[in-house]
Formats: sequence, structure tokens, C-alpha cells
Amino acid sequence: MPIITAPVVTPPPTGPPGGGTPVPLPEIGLATATYTDPSGTVWPLTNELAGWFTLSEGVSGLGAVEYEYATDAQPRGGERLRHAQPQPRSIVWPLYVYSDRTHMEFIERWRQLATAFTRTLRVGPDGRRTPGVLEIARPDGSRRRIKVFYREGFEGKGTQGTGILSDTAVIVLWAEDPFWVDAEAVNVHREQGVGKDFLNPYPSVSSSQVLGATTVTNPGDEIVWPEWRITGPASLIEFTVTRDVGTETYTETFTLDPDQVGHGPLLAGETVTVRTEPPQVRGPDGSNWLGALNWPSAVLWGLEPGVNRVTFTLTGSAAGSAVDLVFHPRYQTA
Repeated sequence: MPIITAPVVTPPPTGPPGGGTPVPLPEIGLATATYTDPSGTVWPLTNELAGWFTLSEGVSGLGAVEYEYATDAQPRGGERLRHAQPQPRSIVWPLYVYSDRTHMEFIERWRQLATAFTRTLRVGPDGRRTPGVLEIARPDGSRRRIKVFYREGFEGKGTQGTGILSDTAVIVLWAEDPFWVDAEAVNVHREQGVGKDFLNPYPSVSSSQVLGATTVTNPGDEIVWPEWRITGPASLIEFTVTRDVGTETYTETFTLDPDQVGHGPLLAGETVTVRTEPPQVRGPDGSNWLGALNWPSAVLWGLEPGVNRVTFTLTGSAAGSAVDLVFHPRYQTA
């Protein structure tokens, strides 16, 4: 049966001038930076031609994640680490805004940037706030992102001579998820092979039960929670990961049974989407299919850093049956 693996590349954002020439940034080296506000507008942060640019000396918060420890005192002294909890990240980003022509041009740029960052604090119709996205791009074209909210800093220096044709905002951004995310999605595709006559043109076998026992590599630093898309035909779907912990081997599994929501087997071309974090299952018509999972024993497992041994089992599969696994690797640093 054919085994196909294909990456999906997220297109670069569009908007105002690009990030500019790579500049040295503390903790991460040469890079360019952009900020995408909740409206989708992309603002270059390291391009002097834009009318503002980053003062790289004051940038901080791009390195490894901070942790809070839970420890247990030991009877013979010292402590034992029981749990390490990643903490939200604060990023300091000094931005120099200027005009080489008029005061009002400077003011307009200042106002636009202030709005772009503070817009993250507006509550939308759904009662939620939409974060902005800070993106760091390397000279090799790789890009990592983090979702941020504005906290403070767009006040300017307030010293004599500032605020006429130029000023500096020392912006503090807050990230509820402290990990950086690869801008490129990894897409793993597994598809049922086309059945053949056993003797024509030569002996061959095609399985209608097991779509694939394979490996999936997570190139990041942290566990990721993928999204699954299952395409029929299939009557029962089971996803299993096998893990080695020390000398022990154990498995985690979840099963999706369309009969549990009164649908019956997936037909050719019908698709179910399973999101592992937060848990969500959508049927072919977009309806809620959480009840199709084998609760309470279902484990919507994530992918550990490195190689993961996984098995996709689709009972009743045929030509066209497929599984697509999509995730964005997560990293400690930009």
C-alpha cells in the first residue's frame, strides 16, 4: 500500500513592507521581525524604511521558557522536583518611531502602531480577545511565531525633544502560551492503496483493515497536540501511539465509531476532523461528534519531541480512505 508524507507550507503574511535586513537580536542572533495585529495587518519591526524600527539592544524575552517548580522536601536535606510548570512569557520590544518630514506624519505613525498593539485587548462579539502574532524570521527562511497581548509601554520617553519628529515606545507583550510555534505546518498523509488482483500481473496483497503502522517525527522541543482529518470509507477508526518509558512500553489509544452518533460508516469522501487540544470532533456536516469517541477510555494523545510510533487502523477502508495529521512544532526559543 502507498505510504505518503507531505509537508504543508504556510504562505508568508502580506501587508506593509517586509521585515527588512536581518539585525542582531539578544538571545537569538540575526533575524527579522514582524507583528500581525488582530485585523490581519502585518507590521514590519526591523525595516527602517517603514518609519519605525526595533532598538535591538533593549529586546528581551525571546529565550527559553521560565518555569515555576513544585518541590517536596527530602528527609536528608534538599528537595525533589515534583513538577515544573511553564510560565507565561513577557517580551520587551523597544520601537523607535520617527518622521524625517513632518510632525503630523510622525503622529500618524505613532497612533497607527499604538492601535495595532492595543487592539489585542478589545473584546470581540464572541466575548474573547484576539491576540496579535509576533514572528521572527531567520536568514535561512525559517520562521517562528508566538501569540501576544499588549501589556504596557506605548507612552513614549516623555523627555525634552521627543514627541516632535520621533519617540521610543518600550512595549511589553504578554504571551499566555510561552512556546514559539513553527510557521510551517507539518502534514503527514496516509492513504489506502488501490486493491489489485492477487495474481495479475503478479502476486500482490492490499489490506482493508490496517491503513498504516508508521512513525511520525515531531522536530520541536515540546509535545504538540495535532489535528486529525479522517476521510472515508471507514466504519471504525483507531489511532494508537506506542511509547517507551525507561524499560517499560505502553500505548495510548482513541477510537472513533460513527455508529455512536447515529451516522453509520463513513462513505467515500466523507471527512471527520478530530482536534486534540482542546478536544473537538466535527462530522462531515460540521456537527458535534464528540460522542463518537470511546469515552471514558479515549486518550487524545499528543506527539512527543522526536520519533513517535503510531498506528492508524481503519476498519472497512478501501481505495480513497485516508488520514491526515497536521501540527505546528513548538520550541523553547525564537
